[in-house]
Amino acid sequence: MTTQGPSTIVIKVFSRLGRGNPTRHFFHKIFKALGFMKEAILYLQDGTTFHGRTLKQTGESIGEAVFNTALTGYQEVLTDPSYTGQIVVMTYPLIGNYGVNDEDQESDTIHVKGFVVKEFCRRPSNWRSKKNIIDYLDENKILAMEGVDTRALTRHLRLSGAMKAIISTEDFDSKSLQAKLDAAPSMEGADLVKGVSTLKKYVWKAKGPRRYKIAAIDCGIKWNILRILADLGCETHVFPATASFKEIMNIKPDGLFLSNGPGDPAVVTYVIDTVKQALGHTPIFGICLGNQILGLALGGNTYKLKFGHHGANHPVKDFEGNRIGITSQNHGFCVDIKSLNLDDVEVIHVNLNDQSVEGIRHKKYPAFSIQYHPEAAPGPHDARYLFEQFITMIDKNKSA
Repeated sequence: MTTQGPSTIVIKVFSRLGRGNPTRHFFHKIFKALGFMKEAILYLQDGTTFHGRTLKQTGESIGEAVFNTALTGYQEVLTDPSYTGQIVVMTYPLIGNYGVNDEDQESDTIHVKGFVVKEFCRRPSNWRSKKNIIDYLDENKILAMEGVDTRALTRHLRLSGAMKAIISTEDFDSKSLQAKLDAAPSMEGADLVKGVSTLKKYVWKAKGPRRYKIAAIDCGIKWNILRILADLGCETHVFPATASFKEIMNIKPDGLFLSNGPGDPAVVTYVIDTVKQALGHTPIFGICLGNQILGLALGGNTYKLKFGHHGANHPVKDFEGNRIGITSQNHGFCVDIKSLNLDDVEVIHVNLNDQSVEGIRHKKYPAFSIQYHPEAAPGPHDARYLFEQFITMIDKNKSA
């Protein structure tokens, strides 16, 4: 149970007053002057508005509003490069109850454009906690908003679809906010990979003796992927997304990994071309954006999902293993299986909620990919076996 300070109690009482209430207007000036609150608006592209308050950061931030249904794992969500360009709404009402720590980072910074919750926990309780989430967000200059009915907001996004949105503490005029959103670029057609990919190659050492040398194309790779590969004896050479096929093959890798990442996969043509050249030369394993990249390299198309898959509770059927796993997901685009040549490619995993493609495999070349996150950070570990399948594929390729 959280202990509420005087400012929190004052804000809760204040928020119950209607926006047209003169008492609200009077106390708003007083509370703002005392530093108790900073009123904010979340304005969606379809004109829907939600009001709340921000932390220390003020100003404006524009991104695509999406919702995440995970109950825990907010630090992994915040630091996942795949969330670049997005305002993330957490459906679970209390966020921050176990604080943040040094071990749950998925990259070296926070990538979300904004963070919207019902309530932030002021006093976390966990032996691993190093600081509270409010200080963490403020230190990273993230415009975060609380006091929002996130269940209502989630329902709206689910019915109407993910859309552009703006958080503002300065502008509350609907016409002005709408004009700013109309001028902002859409997620469709956006190449966000170059903004999150490493600028130069680096090596993530194997844990213990090196058994395999893996080349990874960094489109926004999560650290837990590298940790799992390291546990399996892989020394991973992480390349910029713009690296050429020749540069990658110069290290003579045992396998090629295609990472997760943000934005529209169809415009990341430089990675698609590299993968086309790599097919048949080395085993390939892709995750999330890597799945979409492989699908495009095989001649398929991708399309944008209505509201995306963001959460840690998606059921997926594995046709090869005849099993169902609960999976962690974070993507807004999907491979259109109808666009692939099924003489060459087979669907190996499917989402049981909407029947969308969750995994593909090439019938001739040693190449497969998964749409969800088997490294599960955050989320369940049901699908960790897929990394072992990658290793098995490498072993078979070596002995062939």
